[in-house]
Amino acid sequence: MLKMISSKSAKQIAQPRKAVWWSVMKHDAVKEKHLYLMLIPFILWFFLFQFKPMYGLQIAFKDYSLYRGIHASEWMGLAHFREFLTSPYFIRNLKNTVILNVYGLLFAFPAPIILALLLNEAKHLLFRKIVQTFTYLPHFISSVIVAGIVTNFLAPEHGLINLLIERMGGEKTYFLTIPDYFRTIYVLSFDIWKEAGFDSIIYLAALSGINGQLYEAAVIDGANRWKQTLHITLPGILPTVIIMLLLKIGHLMDVSYENIILLYQPATYATADVISTYVYRAGMQEGRYDLATAVGVFNAAIGLILVYGANKLSRRFTQSGLW
Repeated sequence: MLKMISSKSAKQIAQPRKAVWWSVMKHDAVKEKHLYLMLIPFILWFFLFQFKPMYGLQIAFKDYSLYRGIHASEWMGLAHFREFLTSPYFIRNLKNTVILNVYGLLFAFPAPIILALLLNEAKHLLFRKIVQTFTYLPHFISSVIVAGIVTNFLAPEHGLINLLIERMGGEKTYFLTIPDYFRTIYVLSFDIWKEAGFDSIIYLAALSGINGQLYEAAVIDGANRWKQTLHITLPGILPTVIIMLLLKIGHLMDVSYENIILLYQPATYATADVISTYVYRAGMQEGRYDLATAVGVFNAAIGLILVYGANKLSRRFTQSGLW
């Protein structure tokens, strides 16, 4: 009886809330109609390029043929998923994907945070702008050019790194043909050098939102710069760090195949071949779009589980999350 009463009362409370929410939406739509009109192109973009293509995910469960089309292709159930999971390359690709992303979390993720903290401490405005400019620029450089720079720097004969090693009495090495060096080279070049400066913009924006009176009170209490950073700055940007970490965890199974293909070669397949390059070979080179889509669905499902679990943990321990 008590359960029935409580459920009725909950419904009675929910209905007025819905009515209030709808009235607020209508009022805002009339008052801020120009803002809503500006949203229309972005909503259309998301619908056309993000949601509408999801209709094609069904080919992951079909024997897809370009000539028959999606509708005429026969259903195969989970056959493509079984083929991928039992592939001799599955364990290697999964291991390399996870290790590369874990390296990114351990070394590349803190890099923009540290850079933002250092830039925030710089008092000379001109120096700060110059450093920001030089750290932002690599983000706008094409991955092809970045890979070319890395290849030239690590060239076995006339590469800058090998010339320095030779000057110091060492032996020249062709680093890009040694599997053990590939992950380090990839993370340093693409995850840190190329993206750290641009990613620091988010943390600089979060730093600018911290109340300056907190620092004044800390100085009065005798706190030095390190203690101010530890007790004011880091807690102030913690929600932003948590959100960015959750988004990063959501891409734990995703590595840019373009960057990998530009750097790897058969000698480094043992550590460089990842799930995304497997998808590229299956889809683009072999024409097996159904298998490639199945692998993509597998990646998306794992990413969703990781984000959901990380968000639950974040909500439990830090009271902040994506939702």
